[in-house]
Amino acid sequence: MPLTRRNFLQLGAAATAAAALPLSFADPLGMPIGCQTYPIKDMIKADFPGALKWVQAAGFKTIELCSPFAYPDFLALGKYKPQELRGMLADHGITCISAHFVPTELYQHGDERIAYAKEFGMTQMAVAALGPFKLTGKESTDDVKRYTDQFNAFAVKAHAAGITAVLHNEGFVSARIDGKPVYDMMIAQLDPTNVKLQFQVSSMQAGYDAVTYFNRYKGRFISMHCQDWVVGPDGKTKQVPLGKGVVDWKSVFAAAKVGGIKNYFVELEEDPELMPPSVPYLKALKV
Repeated sequence: MPLTRRNFLQLGAAATAAAALPLSFADPLGMPIGCQTYPIKDMIKADFPGALKWVQAAGFKTIELCSPFAYPDFLALGKYKPQELRGMLADHGITCISAHFVPTELYQHGDERIAYAKEFGMTQMAVAALGPFKLTGKESTDDVKRYTDQFNAFAVKAHAAGITAVLHNEGFVSARIDGKPVYDMMIAQLDPTNVKLQFQVSSMQAGYDAVTYFNRYKGRFISMHCQDWVVGPDGKTKQVPLGKGVVDWKSVFAAAKVGGIKNYFVELEEDPELMPPSVPYLKALKV
Protein backbone atom coordinates (compact mmCIF):
# COMPACT_ATOMS: atom_id res chain seq x y z
CA MET A 1 0.00 0.00 0.00
CA PRO A 2 1.85 3.16 -1.15
CA LEU A 3 1.80 6.21 1.06
CA THR A 4 0.27 8.70 -1.36
CA ARG A 5 0.23 12.46 -0.78
CA ARG A 6 -3.57 12.29 -0.50
CA ASN A 7 -3.45 9.58 2.16
CA PHE A 8 -0.72 11.39 4.07
CA LEU A 9 -2.72 14.63 4.14
CA GLN A 10 -5.84 12.74 5.26
CA LEU A 11 -3.91 11.10 8.08
CA GLY A 12 -2.38 14.41 9.09
CA ALA A 13 -5.83 15.96 9.30
CA ALA A 14 -7.05 13.07 11.47
CA ALA A 15 -4.07 13.46 13.79
CA THR A 16 -4.66 17.22 14.04
CA ALA A 17 -8.31 16.66 14.92
CA ALA A 18 -7.34 14.17 17.60
CA ALA A 19 -4.81 16.59 19.10
CA ALA A 20 -7.47 19.29 19.27
CA LEU A 21 -9.70 17.27 21.59
CA PRO A 22 -10.15 18.73 25.09
CA LEU A 23 -7.39 17.75 27.50
CA SER A 24 -10.01 16.47 29.92
CA PHE A 25 -10.46 13.52 27.58
CA ALA A 26 -7.96 10.76 28.32
CA ASP A 27 -6.88 7.84 26.19
CA PRO A 28 -8.45 4.68 27.66
CA LEU A 29 -6.71 3.79 30.91
CA GLY A 30 -4.12 6.49 30.22
CA MET A 31 -2.18 4.24 27.86
CA PRO A 32 -0.60 5.29 24.55
CA ILE A 33 -2.73 4.30 21.56
CA GLY A 34 -1.06 1.40 19.81
CA CYS A 35 -1.02 -0.08 16.33
CA GLN A 36 -0.38 -3.70 15.38
CA THR A 37 1.80 -3.58 12.27
CA TYR A 38 0.56 -6.75 10.56
CA PRO A 39 -2.22 -4.86 8.70
CA ILE A 40 0.41 -2.56 7.15
CA LYS A 41 2.83 -5.37 6.29
CA ASP A 42 2.75 -4.53 2.58
CA MET A 43 3.79 -0.96 3.34
CA ILE A 44 6.54 -2.13 5.68
CA LYS A 45 7.84 -4.52 3.06
CA ALA A 46 7.87 -1.87 0.32
CA ASP A 47 8.79 1.28 2.24
CA PHE A 48 9.56 1.01 5.95
CA PRO A 49 10.37 4.73 6.44
CA GLY A 50 7.09 5.55 4.70
CA ALA A 51 5.28 3.13 7.00
CA LEU A 52 6.69 4.94 10.03
CA LYS A 53 5.45 8.25 8.64
CA TRP A 54 2.01 6.66 8.19
CA VAL A 55 1.97 5.46 11.80
CA GLN A 56 3.13 8.84 13.07
CA ALA A 57 0.62 10.81 11.00
CA ALA A 58 -2.21 8.55 12.14
CA GLY A 59 -1.46 9.45 15.76
CA PHE A 60 -0.28 6.05 17.02
CA LYS A 61 2.35 6.35 19.72
CA THR A 62 3.39 2.73 20.07
CA ILE A 63 3.45 -0.30 17.79
CA GLU A 64 3.67 -4.05 18.00
CA LEU A 65 5.99 -5.59 15.43
CA CYS A 66 6.23 -9.06 13.92
CA SER A 67 9.36 -11.17 13.88
CA PRO A 68 11.90 -10.06 11.24
CA PHE A 69 13.09 -13.66 11.13
CA ALA A 70 9.87 -15.62 10.61
CA TYR A 71 7.19 -13.30 9.21
CA PRO A 72 7.86 -13.07 5.43
CA ASP A 73 6.68 -9.46 5.03
CA PHE A 74 8.92 -8.32 7.89
CA LEU A 75 12.15 -9.99 6.78
CA ALA A 76 13.51 -6.69 5.44
CA LEU A 77 13.68 -5.41 9.02
CA GLY A 78 16.25 -8.09 9.78
CA LYS A 79 18.95 -5.96 8.17
CA TYR A 80 18.72 -3.48 11.04
CA LYS A 81 20.34 -4.04 14.38
CA PRO A 82 17.79 -3.91 17.23
CA GLN A 83 19.00 -0.60 18.62
CA GLU A 84 19.14 0.88 15.12
CA LEU A 85 15.55 -0.14 14.50
CA ARG A 86 14.46 1.25 17.85
CA GLY A 87 16.20 4.52 16.99
CA MET A 88 14.29 4.79 13.70
CA LEU A 89 11.04 4.41 15.61
CA ALA A 90 12.11 6.98 18.19
CA ASP A 91 12.84 9.47 15.41
CA HIS A 92 9.10 9.32 14.63
CA GLY A 93 8.00 9.47 18.26
CA ILE A 94 7.09 5.77 18.28
CA THR A 95 7.89 3.16 20.92
CA CYS A 96 7.78 -0.62 20.70
CA ILE A 97 7.86 -3.03 23.63
CA SER A 98 6.15 -6.00 21.98
CA ALA A 99 6.39 -8.24 18.93
CA HIS A 100 4.77 -11.40 17.62
CA PHE A 101 6.95 -14.41 16.95
CA VAL A 102 6.28 -17.85 15.49
CA PRO A 103 6.28 -20.56 18.19
CA THR A 104 8.76 -22.79 16.37
CA GLU A 105 11.38 -20.02 16.22
CA LEU A 106 11.03 -19.49 19.95
CA TYR A 107 11.52 -23.19 20.63
CA GLN A 108 14.36 -23.67 18.14
CA HIS A 109 16.10 -20.30 18.53
CA GLY A 110 14.82 -19.13 21.88
CA ASP A 111 18.07 -17.75 23.25
CA GLU A 112 18.76 -15.73 20.08
CA ARG A 113 15.24 -14.31 19.92
CA ILE A 114 15.27 -13.38 23.59
CA ALA A 115 18.64 -11.66 23.11
CA TYR A 116 17.24 -9.74 20.13
CA ALA A 117 14.16 -8.63 22.06
CA LYS A 118 16.26 -7.67 25.07
CA GLU A 119 18.64 -5.54 22.97
CA PHE A 120 15.66 -3.92 21.25
CA GLY A 121 14.15 -3.02 24.61
CA MET A 122 11.07 -5.23 24.30
CA THR A 123 9.34 -6.56 27.39
CA GLN A 124 6.76 -8.78 25.66
CA MET A 125 7.20 -11.66 23.22
CA ALA A 126 3.86 -12.91 21.90
CA VAL A 127 2.62 -15.76 19.73
CA ALA A 128 -0.60 -15.53 17.73
CA ALA A 129 -1.56 -19.12 18.55
CA LEU A 130 -0.40 -22.37 20.04
CA GLY A 131 -1.19 -25.17 17.65
CA PRO A 132 -2.56 -25.02 14.12
CA PHE A 133 -4.59 -22.24 12.50
CA LYS A 134 -6.31 -24.71 10.19
CA LEU A 135 -7.92 -27.40 12.31
CA THR A 136 -8.38 -31.02 11.30
CA GLY A 137 -11.04 -31.84 13.89
CA LYS A 138 -8.74 -34.49 15.37
CA GLU A 139 -7.12 -32.19 17.93
CA SER A 140 -7.23 -33.47 21.53
CA THR A 141 -6.60 -32.41 25.10
CA ASP A 142 -3.21 -34.13 24.79
CA ASP A 143 -2.36 -31.60 22.08
CA VAL A 144 -3.36 -28.78 24.42
CA LYS A 145 -0.94 -30.03 27.07
CA ARG A 146 1.86 -30.54 24.55
CA TYR A 147 1.54 -26.98 23.23
CA THR A 148 1.27 -25.37 26.66
CA ASP A 149 4.22 -27.37 28.02
CA GLN A 150 6.40 -26.09 25.16
CA PHE A 151 5.33 -22.50 25.72
CA ASN A 152 5.78 -22.74 29.48
CA ALA A 153 9.36 -23.92 28.92
CA PHE A 154 10.11 -20.95 26.67
CA ALA A 155 8.41 -18.57 29.12
CA VAL A 156 10.82 -19.59 31.89
CA LYS A 157 13.75 -18.45 29.74
CA ALA A 158 12.03 -15.23 28.75
CA HIS A 159 11.11 -14.43 32.35
CA ALA A 160 14.73 -14.87 33.44
CA ALA A 161 15.64 -12.16 30.89
CA GLY A 162 12.95 -9.79 32.17
CA ILE A 163 10.57 -10.49 29.28
CA THR A 164 6.97 -11.71 29.48
CA ALA A 165 5.81 -14.49 27.17
CA VAL A 166 2.33 -13.70 25.83
CA LEU A 167 -0.37 -15.92 24.32
CA HIS A 168 -2.78 -14.45 21.78
CA ASN A 169 -6.04 -16.31 21.10
CA GLU A 170 -6.40 -17.29 17.47
CA GLY A 171 -6.49 -20.62 15.64
CA PHE A 172 -6.54 -23.67 17.88
CA VAL A 173 -6.59 -21.46 20.98
CA SER A 174 -10.13 -20.36 20.11
CA ALA A 175 -11.35 -23.84 19.15
CA ARG A 176 -13.41 -26.25 21.21
CA ILE A 177 -12.91 -29.89 22.12
CA ASP A 178 -16.07 -31.79 22.99
CA GLY A 179 -17.80 -28.44 23.37
CA LYS A 180 -15.25 -27.15 25.87
CA PRO A 181 -13.17 -24.05 25.02
CA VAL A 182 -9.50 -24.76 24.39
CA TYR A 183 -8.73 -21.20 25.54
CA ASP A 184 -9.78 -21.99 29.11
CA MET A 185 -7.84 -25.26 29.04
CA MET A 186 -4.69 -23.44 27.99
CA ILE A 187 -5.12 -20.65 30.52
CA ALA A 188 -5.41 -23.27 33.25
CA GLN A 189 -2.21 -24.99 32.13
CA LEU A 190 -0.06 -21.92 31.47
CA ASP A 191 2.10 -20.71 34.36
CA PRO A 192 0.65 -17.34 35.46
CA THR A 193 4.04 -16.30 36.84
CA ASN A 194 5.70 -16.36 33.43
CA VAL A 195 2.87 -16.20 30.87
CA LYS A 196 0.35 -13.43 30.25
CA LEU A 197 -2.50 -13.22 27.76
CA GLN A 198 -3.33 -10.96 24.82
CA PHE A 199 -7.02 -10.85 23.94
CA GLN A 200 -8.13 -10.72 20.31
CA VAL A 201 -11.35 -8.69 20.51
CA SER A 202 -12.64 -10.12 17.22
CA SER A 203 -12.75 -13.55 18.90
CA MET A 204 -15.98 -12.26 20.46
CA GLN A 205 -17.54 -13.41 17.19
CA ALA A 206 -16.64 -16.96 18.23
CA GLY A 207 -18.23 -16.58 21.65
CA TYR A 208 -15.20 -15.35 23.61
CA ASP A 209 -16.55 -12.22 25.25
CA ALA A 210 -13.81 -9.80 26.28
CA VAL A 211 -15.59 -8.49 29.39
CA THR A 212 -16.30 -12.03 30.59
CA TYR A 213 -12.72 -13.18 30.16
CA PHE A 214 -11.12 -10.11 31.70
CA ASN A 215 -13.27 -10.59 34.79
CA ARG A 216 -12.95 -14.38 34.87
CA TYR A 217 -9.16 -14.28 34.74
CA LYS A 218 -8.30 -11.18 36.72
CA GLY A 219 -4.68 -10.14 36.39
CA ARG A 220 -3.85 -12.75 33.74
CA PHE A 221 -4.01 -10.39 30.75
CA ILE A 222 -1.43 -7.84 29.65
CA SER A 223 -2.50 -6.76 26.17
CA MET A 224 -5.25 -6.81 23.54
CA HIS A 225 -5.80 -6.36 19.82
CA CYS A 226 -8.74 -4.11 19.03
CA GLN A 227 -11.16 -4.69 16.16
CA ASP A 228 -14.70 -3.45 15.56
CA TRP A 229 -17.27 -4.62 13.04
CA VAL A 230 -20.83 -4.46 11.83
CA VAL A 231 -23.04 -7.36 10.79
CA GLY A 232 -24.74 -7.13 7.42
CA PRO A 233 -28.22 -8.42 6.47
CA ASP A 234 -26.52 -11.55 5.15
CA GLY A 235 -25.03 -12.24 8.56
CA LYS A 236 -21.50 -11.51 7.38
CA THR A 237 -19.26 -9.17 9.34
CA LYS A 238 -17.35 -6.20 8.02
CA GLN A 239 -14.66 -4.34 9.92
CA VAL A 240 -15.16 -0.65 10.70
CA PRO A 241 -13.17 1.93 12.71
CA LEU A 242 -13.36 1.52 16.46
CA GLY A 243 -16.54 3.09 17.82
CA LYS A 244 -18.46 2.58 14.57
CA GLY A 245 -19.42 -1.03 15.19
CA VAL A 246 -21.00 -3.40 17.66
CA VAL A 247 -18.31 -3.46 20.37
CA ASP A 248 -19.09 -1.66 23.64
CA TRP A 249 -15.61 -0.22 24.11
CA LYS A 250 -16.36 1.52 27.36
CA SER A 251 -17.26 -1.81 28.97
CA VAL A 252 -14.31 -3.58 27.34
CA PHE A 253 -11.76 -1.07 28.59
CA ALA A 254 -13.32 -0.93 32.06
CA ALA A 255 -13.00 -4.72 32.29
CA ALA A 256 -9.53 -4.61 30.73
CA LYS A 257 -8.28 -2.77 33.78
CA VAL A 258 -9.49 -5.66 35.95
CA GLY A 259 -7.93 -8.16 33.57
CA GLY A 260 -4.54 -6.50 33.89
CA ILE A 261 -4.21 -4.92 30.44
CA LYS A 262 -1.07 -2.77 30.15
CA ASN A 263 -1.15 -2.02 26.39
CA TYR A 264 -3.47 -2.35 23.42
CA PHE A 265 -3.13 -2.24 19.64
CA VAL A 266 -5.63 -1.30 16.96
CA GLU A 267 -5.62 -4.02 14.28
CA LEU A 268 -7.98 -3.83 11.31
CA GLU A 269 -6.63 -6.21 8.69
CA GLU A 270 -9.45 -5.86 6.18
CA ASP A 271 -8.47 -2.27 5.40
CA PRO A 272 -5.62 -0.45 7.21
CA GLU A 273 -7.19 2.88 6.25
CA LEU A 274 -9.84 2.12 8.90
CA MET A 275 -7.20 2.33 11.61
CA PRO A 276 -6.38 6.07 11.70
CA PRO A 277 -10.06 7.10 12.21
CA SER A 278 -9.99 4.93 15.33
CA VAL A 279 -7.49 7.26 17.03
CA PRO A 280 -9.78 10.27 17.60
CA TYR A 281 -12.45 7.93 18.96
CA LEU A 282 -10.01 6.39 21.46
CA LYS A 283 -8.72 9.78 22.50
CA ALA A 284 -12.27 10.85 23.34
CA LEU A 285 -13.31 7.63 25.06
CA LYS A 286 -13.95 8.10 28.76
CA VAL A 287 -13.64 4.96 30.85
